[in-house]
Amino acid sequence: MQNWFECKIRYTKIDEKTGKEKKVNEPYLVDAISFTEAEERIYREMEAYISGEFTVTNIRKANYSDIFNNDEGDRWYKCKITFVSIDETAGKEKKVANTMLVMASGVKDACDKIDLALTGMTVDYDIVSVSESPILDFFPYFNDDAEPGEKGRKKAEAEAQANARRQELEDAQREDDEFDEDEEELEEDEEDLKEESDEE
Repeated sequence: MQNWFECKIRYTKIDEKTGKEKKVNEPYLVDAISFTEAEERIYREMEAYISGEFTVTNIRKANYSDIFNNDEGDRWYKCKITFVSIDETAGKEKKVANTMLVMASGVKDACDKIDLALTGMTVDYDIVSVSESPILDFFPYFNDDAEPGEKGRKKAEAEAQANARRQELEDAQREDDEFDEDEEELEEDEEDLKEESDEE
């Protein structure tokens, strides 16, 4: 399960319209496993974007069920969907609401991208609200621009999974080979017994 944290960054930037300095407090989203790691990651990510000093003023857990990023949009949109689920314990229907974040070029585009992302969903759902999010950027845990340490961790996890799967296949093959050898020995024993019986 992924955990997203909204981090607010305060720093001084140049106003593009007036050319003057102004202080801003901007929200960014980061994927992390804890508040501590979220703080470490956002500092590391923002150092590449901000040349001067900056401060992390707030970190809070973001309640998104999923995030859909793409290269076609230019803004983040917060989309709320609802659907009916069956409470197996009580045997009753209940309405469930999920909030998702999607990169899109407008409200209609956000709805279209949500529909595309949820293709194959086994229950009917309604998009009840779509609004532009103040989030400026999203830093997933792993991406093509990840730092060497993150790439190394991802590679190590993938290799460990591959090695475990490889070991399972080798063990299964070894059991099959041993079974085949036992069958061959049994057949040889049966042939020896048959030959001895024929000689008698």
